[in-house]
Amino acid sequence: MRLATFRRHGDEPHVRQVGLVLGQGEHVRVHPFDPGFDLVGLLAGSPEWRDSQADVAAAGDGLPLDEIVLLPPVYPVAMRDFLTFEAHVDGMERGHGNPGPPAAWYDAPVFLFMAPHAVTGPYDDVPMPPDTERLDFELEVAAIVCRDVRDVTPEEARDAIGGYCVMNDWSARDVQGKEMSLKLGPSKGKDFATTIGPWVVTADELDDCRDAEGFLDLEMTVRVNEQPIGGDRSGHMGWSFEQLVSHASRASWVKAGEVLASGTCSTGSLAESWGRNGSLVPPPLQVGDVVEMTIERLGTIRNRVAPPEESVAPVAPARRRTRLEASA
Repeated sequence: MRLATFRRHGDEPHVRQVGLVLGQGEHVRVHPFDPGFDLVGLLAGSPEWRDSQADVAAAGDGLPLDEIVLLPPVYPVAMRDFLTFEAHVDGMERGHGNPGPPAAWYDAPVFLFMAPHAVTGPYDDVPMPPDTERLDFELEVAAIVCRDVRDVTPEEARDAIGGYCVMNDWSARDVQGKEMSLKLGPSKGKDFATTIGPWVVTADELDDCRDAEGFLDLEMTVRVNEQPIGGDRSGHMGWSFEQLVSHASRASWVKAGEVLASGTCSTGSLAESWGRNGSLVPPPLQVGDVVEMTIERLGTIRNRVAPPEESVAPVAPARRRTRLEASA
């Protein structure tokens, strides 16, 4: 089952409605659920109850995509982005002059917390962030958590994953690098936009896409201005999503409405290519570029890099204090 969040073109910006997505290609239609339905609540319900509600929605008129605005499927209560693709880590480390993944990478699935209020819709324009000359994309799979868990095993964690979608973790690499040189961040290098969508595919819909080890195995591709740039398979993750949820829940709550992402797949970003090539090839994103990401069975997100917003305030540098050469 595919579930989307949308508003009609004439609706106020704050309006959000959940719909059932049916059809393929130009025949896609979004069939609204009754007002008041919540996407995470639908994911948390039993398959039988969810199917019964979907039958009611499917009986109504569907809306073509040109009559609606697809919104981020969820506005996350929190977001965690992991680092699970070994080949991507290898490429990034080579850009820093290192021979391969650090030994510590293999010990546990490390993650960073992201800015949940930065999510953008699957077809929204993304303004060029300030202070960067190295705008990049990152192709990832994201899982939507549908119930609260704490200290769960991977087996128990499976019931907490309601569905999956495509994610682009936009990154200003030069800003990010400066922040991380201070052993902190990334922060402003990533908090301006994260695209998720175009809809959520329920976990049970993808049971036939698991490999022999139980990993979700989907083809992932990214194109810039219609030119193929990179691709991988989600089955190459070092940990399964169930293991990611379990690890995140160790001595901590993982809450319904959180988004947990796989991290960038191999060749799923420009920075990995820069690390392997030793140069900015392919070039950083520019205003007007269109980034399109497709994941098998999950759909396609497509965003244009828009001109920067003019209202961004300049950065205030730190005041410099005179250093005393001698103490009392």
